[in-house]
Amino acid sequence: MTVMDEAALLRKYNVQGPRYTSYPAVPFWETAPTAAQWLEQVSSAIDANAAHSGASMYVHVPFCRSLCTYCGCNMRVTRSSAPVMPYVHSVLREYALYLQGLGRDSLKLGELHLGGGTPTFLDPSELDALVSGLLDKATLTPGASLSIEVDPRVTTREQLQVLARHGFDRISLGVQDFDPRVQEIVNRVQSEAQVREVTETARELGFRSVNFDLIYGLPLQTLGSIAETMDAVARLRPDRIAFYAYAHVPWIKPSQRRFTEADLPEGEARLQLLALGRERLAAAGYVEIGMDHFALPGDPLNQAARDGLLHRNFMGYTQSFTTPLVGLGVSSIGDAGDAYVQNEKNLQQYEARIAQDELPIVRGHLFDEEDRVLRRHILNLMTRFETRWEPGSTQARYLEQVPMRLHELQQDGLVHINGTHVAVTDIGRSYLRNVCMAFDARLMRRAPATQLFSQTV
Repeated sequence: MTVMDEAALLRKYNVQGPRYTSYPAVPFWETAPTAAQWLEQVSSAIDANAAHSGASMYVHVPFCRSLCTYCGCNMRVTRSSAPVMPYVHSVLREYALYLQGLGRDSLKLGELHLGGGTPTFLDPSELDALVSGLLDKATLTPGASLSIEVDPRVTTREQLQVLARHGFDRISLGVQDFDPRVQEIVNRVQSEAQVREVTETARELGFRSVNFDLIYGLPLQTLGSIAETMDAVARLRPDRIAFYAYAHVPWIKPSQRRFTEADLPEGEARLQLLALGRERLAAAGYVEIGMDHFALPGDPLNQAARDGLLHRNFMGYTQSFTTPLVGLGVSSIGDAGDAYVQNEKNLQQYEARIAQDELPIVRGHLFDEEDRVLRRHILNLMTRFETRWEPGSTQARYLEQVPMRLHELQQDGLVHINGTHVAVTDIGRSYLRNVCMAFDARLMRRAPATQLFSQTV
């Protein structure tokens, strides 16, 4: 396509839309389950699936030593370690409440992920207390994946040793960009040497997979800075890459007002950053396995994509389907297959409810039959870049509208439609969120009058 063609596509399709870590998207959640209903959903999911693949567990650690101004996560800036152990005890108590409510002594886990915030805000003894407390009441499946997100600026060998001893095998480093000007404006200054040290130490200690999180569309970013970042990536050779679009949502995260829209690459410039990044990653041998995600050919995530086993949940892409996902900690989200819940977002309220022996659920969503069907198709698009359904299906009448809603995308070369089979083209992968929006019945029926989502490209 010509540059004008790309610019026209961007003008047409760069609209606000969900990221589809879930369907329905969080703003469209409706009937929330009670704690009893949620535990029943979790128990049913365990009985149906976890005996084979094990459940997933996500633990949110909200603490950070400094504010990265691009960040959209639920976090708390502090230099003090005083809140850490009370929070660890609350998380472990929440897990105990789950076990009590489920009538189980432990959970069988196929996946454990620590995210944040900054999990490596915890010192080695605090990390050990958290992980030991969780794993003491868990049975890991063969090949279970234990992973953690880390900030290279505050991650030490001693912390990684603790994690390795407990069986952690995957680490994700928040890199974002290697350009010093970009790092300065987003308050995330870290050198290639720091990233290299954590990467090499993790590999030395037995971590089998290293992921880098990168972001395009950050303030002051240019084609030159993306090229320099990709040069550093090629030198450090992580196994996986998450190359995300910056989500500019200052109405949700006021810290993003510390720079202005004038600092942001927009429109065609933003799309060119994505195109160059994808091009450089492909040249370095990385395979695009899903929206924003790339892996080396030998990485298990790439193998899962080839075998049709790739799964996507609130933690990102995973090598296999696991359910339920039990979310522990402030603001964590749980997924039982037919229901979602989210914990209290306020740290004090979260800890207060735990102290009262309550599951700290603040909102959620119980699926109807249409939700189940449409979620499956959106998941197929996100993990396989295609989906199909039986003609005349009565489970979700909305599917009858999908070909019409995709008609313009097909004319513009973003999808191929053959009856009830939809396949995303190579060009269309840059607009995958737009393709998924055609399957989003709740978005179509309740198009927001105010800005809820980030731009799709």
